[in-house]
Amino acid sequence: MKGKILHILKAENSIVSGEDLSSRLNISRVSIWKHIKKLQQLGYIIDSSPKGYHLTSSPDIPFAWEFPAREAQIHYYESVNSTMDIAREMARKGCPDFTVVVASEQTKGRGRLKRIWNSAAGGLYFTLVLRPLIPPVVSPMVNFVTSIVMARTLREMFAIDAMVKWPNDILVNGEKLSGMLSEMDTEADMVSFINIGLGINVNNDVSSVKPGAISLKKILGHRVSIKNFLETFLNNLEGRMKNETFKNVIAEWKQYTMTINRTATIVTHRRQLKGFAVDVDDTGALILELADGSREKVIYGDCFHGENNLP
Repeated sequence: MKGKILHILKAENSIVSGEDLSSRLNISRVSIWKHIKKLQQLGYIIDSSPKGYHLTSSPDIPFAWEFPAREAQIHYYESVNSTMDIAREMARKGCPDFTVVVASEQTKGRGRLKRIWNSAAGGLYFTLVLRPLIPPVVSPMVNFVTSIVMARTLREMFAIDAMVKWPNDILVNGEKLSGMLSEMDTEADMVSFINIGLGINVNNDVSSVKPGAISLKKILGHRVSIKNFLETFLNNLEGRMKNETFKNVIAEWKQYTMTINRTATIVTHRRQLKGFAVDVDDTGALILELADGSREKVIYGDCFHGENNLP
């Protein structure tokens, strides 16, 4: 109902009487007044007068009702431990494809290898529940497609040179703007769901984070609408996934990567490898040439460019 009220106020862009709202939405004027009060408490600036209500500004918060076409799929939280945890529980209970769990803040956000992802207010933190009809062996391609769409969305919206670091981080001028984490569950010989967690430094202050992080606000010199960015990215990714065949994904991904043809160190749970990143094969594995000239295929790990960029 709050979304319906906001839709009318935005469409009219002028004073709308309580009587008019009551008639259009078939609820009492008292109910209208209560919903307006709640919206005002949530940060919407709605002027009230004897003539009615006028929306003058909206908070940049991804409430579900701000996405009319996918309102039932958006689950917004002000603060959570981790959107990945909530999404996993929802996925196992059968939530639909393209369910989105989004939060303004995470208190225990996770990166790869169980590292902490700094998730302060002002950033965008969300997990997508995807249910592609594919066997598990193809599942890594979903991550690569997501990173391609993220890089392209950033380039198209903000005219920035967004690049990809293997496997899925997004860098701008060599500094980390976005990170990705994924989890998968299978049923028989098919994927049941793939949860992709994304953290993007949008308007949050990254000055206290380990050197190497950057935000859209710092790059552009002004605040960015979190709602608009999330909506654009979701539309782009969903449009792509509807017709995705997962053919030639790696070749496309290579157009945006900064990892190939440079020194890289890969850290996994068990070991650390340093070498020259020769290529990424069709399965998404990184091919490292080691100091002795041998080559090793790396399927998973955290990648650090150069010699002195380890955590």
